[in-house]
Amino acid sequence: MASERRLQLGAAASVTALLALAIGADALHAEPRRIVLCALLALAPAAMLWQCLRRLAMPRAHMEAPAAMPTASRETLADAVQALEARLEHAPIALFGIDHASGDGALAPLNTSARRLLAPGRASAPEALRQLLAAQPAGQRQLVSFDTERGVERALVAVSALTLHGAAQRLVALMPVESELEAEALNAWRELVQVLTHEIMNSLTPVASLSRTACGLLDDATAMLPGDIHADLATALDAIARRAASLVDFVASYRSLSTVPPAQPQRVALEAMFARLAALVAPGWQAMGGQVVFAVEPASLDAVIDAGQLEQALINLLKNAAEAATAAQIAHPQASVTARLSRGGRLRIEVADNGPGVPAALAAHIFTPFFSTRKQGRGIGLAMVRHLVHANGGTVRHARPVGAGARFLLTF
Repeated sequence: MASERRLQLGAAASVTALLALAIGADALHAEPRRIVLCALLALAPAAMLWQCLRRLAMPRAHMEAPAAMPTASRETLADAVQALEARLEHAPIALFGIDHASGDGALAPLNTSARRLLAPGRASAPEALRQLLAAQPAGQRQLVSFDTERGVERALVAVSALTLHGAAQRLVALMPVESELEAEALNAWRELVQVLTHEIMNSLTPVASLSRTACGLLDDATAMLPGDIHADLATALDAIARRAASLVDFVASYRSLSTVPPAQPQRVALEAMFARLAALVAPGWQAMGGQVVFAVEPASLDAVIDAGQLEQALINLLKNAAEAATAAQIAHPQASVTARLSRGGRLRIEVADNGPGVPAALAAHIFTPFFSTRKQGRGIGLAMVRHLVHANGGTVRHARPVGAGARFLLTF
């Protein structure tokens, strides 16, 4: 606007100068030399007037537009935008947008991780998950739990407030942390078991040894003691020795949780491995009047894994299923072990049975060491399963069964 004002003033000054020279030339009409001089002097304001009028005739947008961006800069900017969109799309964190600054609002997934989380086969109740995330206030971070086809999963939610095009919105970041929390819990339990077993064994070993020695000394002193006193001492020392030996075996079984050797992964044909497992466990199930079925889809499926540790994990699961079926007096117990590829090309092994299943109130504790629902149980079987699966880079979940019984999913 300032440049346009200057042009207008310049044009007015030029017109004024030309009018003055025209009046002067008219007054000097009898003197040709002076008239010519006035005409020459009029060339400068005429040229200025022409320039001012030409520039005023240009479009205002053209006059005030900044210099055009070089082609190379436009290409660099486009590449940067595409790179940013690619990073956002493939971020390992699920990102959602909410169209209100607070309270409930429409929630929309912003990248692949978010869309995959809401897709069929992942979250059991996508609408409940939408409501859970939409209800989160801005500026807070907290741990939430939601149901999936693989069981209950925990995730860290962080919410930020922002304004786009004058509208208040929220950005929700959902980071699954179930695997990380399980790994930390396993490490904590392993360290605890290692310390407890070490201290208990240090106390039990001399008790067991001294009680056996005392039994031997008592036999040597039989002639010096009354019969009833000898019998009472023998019974007490024998009870101490037996109990100490039993506790040593009990603690030694827990020590196995902290002494599992590192996994030695190799490429394994799952069909061949399942054939070995069937030869081991099928006779026991047939003796119970039931059967166990193994299936691999496709038959050529293989995996890079420690075959021995995976076999032990599956044996523990099938052993638990057989014991539960026996305790519940199931007439024809059935179990199945199926391996297939899940979404994302991950290996998923499902172990299911038709037994009494796991009570919902206990499902969150079944993998905890020392926890057992059986009177004579030690709470090691499922804890060992989780330890072996995690050692091979996988996760194990108790999933909601389709019908009756229990259902476990191992994902690698």
